[in-house]
Amino acid sequence: MNVQTETPAVDLAAVKARQQATWSSGDYAIVGTTLQIVGETLCEAVDLRSNQRVLDVAAGNGNATLAAARRFADVVSTDYVGALLERGRERAAAERLPVTFQEADAENLPFPDRRFDVVLSTFGVMFTADQQRAANELLRVCRVGGKIGLANWTPDSFVGNIFKTIGKYVPPAPGVKSPALWGTEAHLAALFGPRASIAAKSKHFNFRYKSREHLLEIFRTYYGPVLKAFGALDADKQQALAADMLALVDRFNTATDGTLVVPGEYLEVVITRNG
Repeated sequence: MNVQTETPAVDLAAVKARQQATWSSGDYAIVGTTLQIVGETLCEAVDLRSNQRVLDVAAGNGNATLAAARRFADVVSTDYVGALLERGRERAAAERLPVTFQEADAENLPFPDRRFDVVLSTFGVMFTADQQRAANELLRVCRVGGKIGLANWTPDSFVGNIFKTIGKYVPPAPGVKSPALWGTEAHLAALFGPRASIAAKSKHFNFRYKSREHLLEIFRTYYGPVLKAFGALDADKQQALAADMLALVDRFNTATDGTLVVPGEYLEVVITRNG
């Protein structure tokens, strides 16, 4: 006798609420600022021009935002964590760059269809709960012939392995798709389909810290997903997670002088919206 069981529907609203709380914890800007070069190279990848209207989605503390504004584009920076937008606002003010900052959900962008020439997201939209809805929104607000530029960690990257390590101690909700799927061309093709032409290349960002312990301290204190994972565990499991993360760092570290250089693979993606 075959017994069929139904997979329970994923409560994406609840998942999003937990994710928003996660990214609101700690201070992602401490980690995010080190990733500035990714925003710069992404703007070059989309061949950004000064006369373009640009939207940065899930902008965090504004790496792609600032990169686009430095190229004299008309930039709107959005995130659903207001504190992160404030960090971006402070950075733009320090450089006297004109940027519009607006709280917004990547899955429900408050902008008209085809409003922007370029839509950007660096390690941001990949963490949305409803991945298909987020992809649809990126396409919707991008004009025909416009470009969507993404930087997404790959499944086997250093960051991808951080999430796998965390998952051993704090498993994700059943049925929730891994954010690292955005770092694969096959998944991007499924998300964006025939509505877009996709060009992607593997790139590496080097995490540079004083030591393995320094990286763990920064991530454990400021990077929301790691901070929340440690906070959910008792003392013994916290110690075990710390040991596993240090072992992971050792596996990726290429420095031999006592410091730390960890290459983090990501997929640099340029999507052109078709008519």
